This record gives sequence, C-alpha cells and structure tokens, in this order.
Amino acid sequence: MQKREQSKSGGVGGGASAPPAKRGRPFGSGGNSAAALAAAAAETAAPSTLLGPSLHVHSSFADQNNKRIVLALQSGLKSELTWALNTLTLLSFKEKDDMRKDTTPLAKIPGLLDALLSVIDDWRDIALPKEHVKAPRVRNLGANLLVTGFGNEYEALGSNGILPLPGLGSSSQEASVLSNVTKLRSSSEWWLDEDGLFNLDEEGRAERQQCAVAASNIIRNFSFMPDNEVIMAQHRHCLETVFQCIEDYLTEDEELVTNALETIVNLAPLLDLGIFSSSKPSYIKITGKRAVQAIMGMLGSVVKTWHCAAAELLGRLIINPDNEPFLLPFVPQIHKRLVDLMSLPSVDTQTAHGAQAAAVGALYNLAEVNMDCRLKLASERWAIDRLLKVIKAPHPVPEVCRKAAMILESLVSEPQNRALLLAYENAFAEILFTDARYSDTFARILYELTSRPNNKVAAARGVWGM
Repeated sequence: MQKREQSKSGGVGGGASAPPAKRGRPFGSGGNSAAALAAAAAETAAPSTLLGPSLHVHSSFADQNNKRIVLALQSGLKSELTWALNTLTLLSFKEKDDMRKDTTPLAKIPGLLDALLSVIDDWRDIALPKEHVKAPRVRNLGANLLVTGFGNEYEALGSNGILPLPGLGSSSQEASVLSNVTKLRSSSEWWLDEDGLFNLDEEGRAERQQCAVAASNIIRNFSFMPDNEVIMAQHRHCLETVFQCIEDYLTEDEELVTNALETIVNLAPLLDLGIFSSSKPSYIKITGKRAVQAIMGMLGSVVKTWHCAAAELLGRLIINPDNEPFLLPFVPQIHKRLVDLMSLPSVDTQTAHGAQAAAVGALYNLAEVNMDCRLKLASERWAIDRLLKVIKAPHPVPEVCRKAAMILESLVSEPQNRALLLAYENAFAEILFTDARYSDTFARILYELTSRPNNKVAAARGVWGM
C-alpha cells in the first residue's frame, strides 16, 4: 500500500510536489539556553552534507529513560511535562533519509502513547464548551497536587496561607494537607475552574493548549515511522482522540487539527473503521459513521491543507474493503466535493494543482470499488469535463494525468455510461492524436464506445462521426 512518504504535502494523491519539511519543535522547546548552545555547536561541527536539525539524541536515551518520560507526562507538573515533551519531540523528529539517528518505536516505551493522549484529553476537557449543568470530571493529571505549575494556581492558593513547605513537617501533617486538596479545589471552583464563569486564568489555559499541541505533534511524528504504524492503527484511544480533534475543527486549535489529520492520513492504509464498534475499551464515543462525517467536514473546508489531506485520506481508506460499508453511503457527497476540487478557483497555481492531484487520486480509487460508484461519478455534473481539463492543461505531474485517463477508462467500461460519454467522443479523439503519452488509453476508450455490439448508435456514427 501507499505510504505517507510518497506525498506529505497535504493530500496530493499523485505526488504533485516534493514532500515539505516537517514542523519544528513545539512551543517552549527553544527556551533552554544550554540546549540552544548545544544546537549551535552541533551545527558548526556538522558536515555540510547533513542538513536539518543538528541537536543529537543518543540512541539509548529512550531505553534508559523510558519510565521517567512516561511518569513525567503523567505527573501533571508543568516543568516535568515541558521536559518530557521537548525530549520526545527530539526523539520523534527524523528527516527523510536521515542516517544520524534511528527511529524511536513506541514499543520501546510502554505506556507512552496513552500518556501523550492524556495530555491532549486534559486540554480537550477544559476546551470544549460545557452544558448548563456541569458533569463531574476526574482529574487525571496532578490529581494529588496542590499546585501543578500551570497559570496562576500558586498565587491563588497561596493567598490562603496554608501551603506546606516541601520536606518540613511530619508525614501525618502532609497526609492531612493532601486530604484537603479536594476541598480546596471544590471551595475555589467558582473562581479558578478552567471552564468557570469567573475564570481569569487564561495563562494556564494557553499553557495547557501548548502542551496539547506539542503532544499532537509528537504523535504525528511517530506516525511517520513504519515501526509505529500497526500499534497506532490498532489503538482505539488514539484513533478516537484524533478523530474528535478533526471533528471540532471549527473551534479547536488549527495546528492541533492539522497534526491529528496528518496522523490519520499516515495510518489510513492500516486503518479499519470497524474498530469503533469492536470490543476494545472506548474512551470517547466515536462511531464509524461519525468518523466519516468528521472527514467530510475536513473535505468541505476552505483550508487547502485540510481538504487535500481529507481527499487523500478517503482515497486510502476505500482501498480496504472493510471500510466500504462506512464510506459508500457518503459517495454522492464525496464525488460532488472532489469534482469541485478539480476546478478550485485560486490565484495560486500550486494550490490548484495540489487540489486537482488530491481529488484525482481519491476518484481513481473510488472508481475501482464497484459499478454503482462508476455510475454515480459519470452522472456527476462537470465530472468528465474536469477530468479532461486535467489532462489537456496538462497537470504538471504526469501521474495525475494518467490517473485521470484511467478513471475515464473505468467509467466507459459500464454500458450505462456510454451514452453520456459519447458526447465527448471528439475530445477523446483529439487527445488520442495529440498526446502520445495517453494515446493507448484513449484508443481503448474509443473502442469501448464505438465497437461494442450492444452500442448500435455508436456503430452507426463511427469514430469520426460519419
């Protein structure tokens, strides 16, 4: 199956452009002056042939510190989270053909994926709008801590004058203080609650959002590594989290949505939407239909990166026959939007070519599913015209033009479509004689149109309209 390495540029199904560089380190990762000096020294010492980030991480670092990384993510402390996220960003970042360090398989660090997802879930829980009656929320990160380090918690609780000093006092005193944590949180909930009416701790919310974006960026980077694909594609909590992020693209952080979408595209060749109805434990109530609806929302977006990636995602999902029951009910809407993408108005030619490549790549796979898909695509308004436009323009990537011609050949194989395609007989003949690259394909198309015994109209007219 196809790999994301063939086209990372937001869904170019035929590989319309060279893969762009990955996103850099997350927020806060450049604040360490020692790390900055180490990076600068490494860059000066690196050979000119080695481009990209030059901050090396020893290959055995993950093995030696795997428990510490997971515990730091689970602690809920700002300083520990920042250290773990920065470390994982370096461990997960690997340029294509980068031979300086090995990839980091998730299997090497047990519990890491769940710990990263808990960081995203913690932000998602306070970011989502609440109902008038608020349901109780179990605090997973920093459950037994007075202060986690995020925002203005220390100043607010310090005003009560009962904060204990670490290392002082008896164990019974510390136990009594910890037992009052819940009371302190509940008593100040009207003022300090993350989604409360009087919440003034915007700094804390922004910091938690940055941590969630950094965690999503790490998960995205891990999804590029072949060693991690199977683990992530079968991890229900991971899939539910990323699908929920793209479902709320209108209100969620754009970089978080982009990271989630790219993660799904990377895992699509191994993804079975039936996992949402399996017996595996569910953390978020996502169904197969709801997942497809989330993809459709991305497909209808005006953001080029999103709708191109969504088109590529649909094209990859339909390859798996187990996904057909979930996708086939949406085929009419998918066809309509993909046909629109082939003639997307844009002042940027690169954007238009990227959208064309993504749409053609998805339609190429959809046309191979069954007869009903081919009939619906042929009857879609402007579908044939825009496929011909891609070939005649031509698209700068020959593979995209070849796929467009193959789609037309698939459509003409259905007898019910021949009456519709006869109207384009002259256009087919023109391409046959003017473009040698696709002459064989259009020769077969004209043969199907005019030489079949059951096509009496075409036999009378002939190829040249006589």
